[in-house]
Amino acid sequence: MNAEGDDSSVYGVESAYAWRRLATALAFSTIGGVGLWSMMVALPAIQAEFAVDRGNASLPFTSVMLGFGVGGIVLGRLADRVGIALPLMLGTLALGLGYIAAGLSANLWQVALAHGLLIGFGASVSFGPLMADISYWFTRRRGIAVTISAAGNYTAGAFWPPVMQHFMAADGWRFTHIGIGIFCLATMLPLALALRRRLPGGHATSAGAAALRPRAAMPVSPLALQVLLCIAGVACCVAMSMPQVHIVAYCGDLGYGVARGAEMLSLMLAFGIISRVGSGFVADRIGGVPTLLAGSLLQGVALLLYMMFDGLFSLYVISALFGLFQGGIVPMYAVIIREYFSPREAGMRVGLVVMATVIGMAGGGWLSGVIFDYSGSYQAAFLNGLIWNLLNVSVMLLLLLRSRRAPALATGV
Repeated sequence: MNAEGDDSSVYGVESAYAWRRLATALAFSTIGGVGLWSMMVALPAIQAEFAVDRGNASLPFTSVMLGFGVGGIVLGRLADRVGIALPLMLGTLALGLGYIAAGLSANLWQVALAHGLLIGFGASVSFGPLMADISYWFTRRRGIAVTISAAGNYTAGAFWPPVMQHFMAADGWRFTHIGIGIFCLATMLPLALALRRRLPGGHATSAGAAALRPRAAMPVSPLALQVLLCIAGVACCVAMSMPQVHIVAYCGDLGYGVARGAEMLSLMLAFGIISRVGSGFVADRIGGVPTLLAGSLLQGVALLLYMMFDGLFSLYVISALFGLFQGGIVPMYAVIIREYFSPREAGMRVGLVVMATVIGMAGGGWLSGVIFDYSGSYQAAFLNGLIWNLLNVSVMLLLLLRSRRAPALATGV
């Protein structure tokens, strides 16, 4: 057997190497995912140091999410062209240097720029581009593989908040950020190099052919599907952002302390891991759209519970439920894209939808802070999230109904 044949059998789709690659991607995503969660923990300390209101203090989070969205498109497109290794290394450098720059910043605007231009941009490679890359290596178990890769985002959310809270209490937010930057550079660059292998040519061709078959069952045209998924992504993440971005500050306002809020955020994201992995098993059986719809409906239930109960024990329980309900939503967009579109477009198309989700997170996080500043309460912010969640449910219902009524629509761009 020639070398190419050996590569195809040892390093091909669904191979033992593919599962090892998935484990490496999960480790990379767990470390790099700090970029999405650190600002939530640091928000009260940054607000206090720079003496600004809650809306302005949320600007670095908005910046990191916008940088995350742009980075997902740029680095995802680069990965489509040259493979994932170079984007991973570029993202790691941006992430590590961004945390060091944030720790050395003299004012809030410098903190916001460091988060948007470097931290958010760099962290993006650990999510959308990495999910798209993993989707190439699996066919029958693509749903579970994609969601395991995406679970790194939530293992990061479960791991980093209590670690950050510990170091911030002892040494302050600036030292903590610099330390995170150094740690990311030291650990993520070797992991990026471990993912430099590309899928053997024969497997890539067969994966591409397999991806074309479901396109005949598109519920709408390809362009309309992409637009609808982006609208749904914005809507679900405006809703998602309220508890995720403001739970630490919310607990502080209720008198429970920010440490309790950090514990709830960690609990929320730990249960989100269960949801993310579990949603992959479900999607492999019923498809991405029904799975996303179920998650969105349950997310709405959790937001309603936040509006009804604010006791300490209740908030712990609801935060766990919120994580359990919504954790599988965002990875389903990648699963849906891979169900309908060619793998040659996966990195860019997943990046576009991830951009939409982070616009929702960024705008929703900022809007919740503004609503709090005007109303003096988070009740109106929870209601705002619930309304946006209904829009996401409506889009998924539309796609599901169109899938059943029109199993064969013309394809086009």
